[in-house]
Amino acid sequence: MPPKSEATMAEAKPSGQKVHTSEQPVTLGNWYQHVNWVNTTLILIVPVLGCITAFYTQLRVPTAIWAVVYYFWTGLGITAGYHRLWAHRSYEASLPLKIFLACAGGGAIQGSIRWWSSKHRAHHRWTDTNKDPYSVHKGIWYSHFMWMVLKQNPKDKGRTDISDLNQDPLVVWQHKHYGFFILAFGMLFPMVVAGLGWGDWKGGLIYAGILRWLFVQQATFCVNSLAHWLGEQPFDDRNSPRDHVVTALVTLGEGYHNFHHEFPSDYRNAIEWWQYDPTKWSIWVWKQLGLASNLKQFRANEIEKGRVQQLQKKVDQQRAKLDWGIPLEQLPVFSWDDFVNDARSGKALVVISGVIHDVTNFINEHPGGKVLISSGIGKDVTALFNGGVYNHSNAAHNLLSSMRVGVVRGGGEVEIWRQGHPEKLAPVGAARSWPTC
Repeated sequence: MPPKSEATMAEAKPSGQKVHTSEQPVTLGNWYQHVNWVNTTLILIVPVLGCITAFYTQLRVPTAIWAVVYYFWTGLGITAGYHRLWAHRSYEASLPLKIFLACAGGGAIQGSIRWWSSKHRAHHRWTDTNKDPYSVHKGIWYSHFMWMVLKQNPKDKGRTDISDLNQDPLVVWQHKHYGFFILAFGMLFPMVVAGLGWGDWKGGLIYAGILRWLFVQQATFCVNSLAHWLGEQPFDDRNSPRDHVVTALVTLGEGYHNFHHEFPSDYRNAIEWWQYDPTKWSIWVWKQLGLASNLKQFRANEIEKGRVQQLQKKVDQQRAKLDWGIPLEQLPVFSWDDFVNDARSGKALVVISGVIHDVTNFINEHPGGKVLISSGIGKDVTALFNGGVYNHSNAAHNLLSSMRVGVVRGGGEVEIWRQGHPEKLAPVGAARSWPTC
């Protein structure tokens, strides 16, 4: 029997059970039903219209400067406000600072604090799974913005605790009146500043308003996409987050994403002084001004643990690719007499630390000369190899491991002799007489 189509399966569901739009195939007749038109309008339609209008709008220098300044303000509203303050509670802010960040974040046109933080907490809890709202495993464009443009199935929602946000009056008020924030701080405020300041009402709306929010949106979206695709993973590689300076430059310091996913409540994303993280610097300045407090940092010892563990993992992976010789437990076991007889029969065998090594192909390459190495054939040369004649290098030990061919039963020559002559051994604690000159 041929497999049922998606439409057939949908029809097969019990009557009364509603099929979500996302579970239906996209067709020419229903594609518009799959689109979240509110988000699409704010993310694509209005910005595209703004770009078209910009071709017919002169960009004045004061407007350009104001657009950049407001870009950083609204960007910090997301990175320092929505992200590090409300989503991760990595520091505490005074009421004036919280009001500024709520207004600036609202002007970035990325949803309310409550909505944004809820999605971000779900992203951390369910990273790279189907419940991750913007999992990069569904495609880099999906994680960048398609997850907002397309309607999502409520069954795939990764739930998280936002009870603290629901108890914050400012967060609740901003969420309830978010449409006002879009209009007031996304468009009117930047337009009024440019209009009253230097008479550029249209430029203020187009450049400091619409195009500015386009750039802020795309920069923030890079944290969801680019930061899970480009860069290194110095702290953990079990999930997709990565660190890269390019992403940090684009996102006001949010590009050190591997560190952030390992230590999410740290108010920093960049822990080195030379790494670009203006969000961290802003929070630190606010603390000096008495506007922020309780800046959380993971202990340096725990951070270094993560770094060292990841380095060790990489070393182990590299080590596994190299030839370290046959493991000792897989080597055949020979008696001492068998070893001596094989050496006398023409095999260039030596014993070092109870392990038999075949040095036949190395005699002529021995840096110390072939006479010296030949003199040890058929003997236990442990003491000579480990400093009696020359204290061999780490490279020599590694090379020697590739020459293993067997193990001596009972250990080396000295141990075997001790086992065969117990009467020659002094009892423990007994005084020994030493030869005199």
